[in-house]
Amino acid sequence: MKQLLISLTFIGTFLLSNCSSNAQKNSSMDTQHKNNPYYSRTDTTHLNVTDAEWKKILPADVYNVAREQGTEYAFSGKYWNTDKKGDYYCAVCGNHLFKSDAKFASSCGWPSFYEPIRENSVVYKEDNSHGMHRIEVECGRCNSHLGHIFDDGPPPTHKRFCMNSIVLDFVPEP
Repeated sequence: MKQLLISLTFIGTFLLSNCSSNAQKNSSMDTQHKNNPYYSRTDTTHLNVTDAEWKKILPADVYNVAREQGTEYAFSGKYWNTDKKGDYYCAVCGNHLFKSDAKFASSCGWPSFYEPIRENSVVYKEDNSHGMHRIEVECGRCNSHLGHIFDDGPPPTHKRFCMNSIVLDFVPEP
């Protein structure tokens, strides 16, 4: 009986600390995105939000990359050299974009992936800016600029989704 009580106490303590840890994770996500009513990691409904509205909601550096097609300096973003296991989401709307299993070290200075999490998680658009012909990658939910795709990635796709860290949220595996 005493052993059962000790076991139940241990299990209860473990569950409470785990719930507290998850609440802290959700709380930090809520704090980071508290002014963004469109942010959801579960809703996949396409958003039609004006740039003026995004400008009110997003931090200036995120807005610059996401809505004005800006970019981070190579080797400066927080995820370019990360090899932790987890999931990458759009920092603008919360759309699930990539799994860490598809991330690879490309040495280009930006986080690179060889495939998105699902076919419609990203969309593609021609980009002829800066005197180059490239294919822009946008979030499939909010159409925010994420980066570009190139044909020099590893098998099996031979694609390199070259993304800006600032428009990605990373959630590590538990």
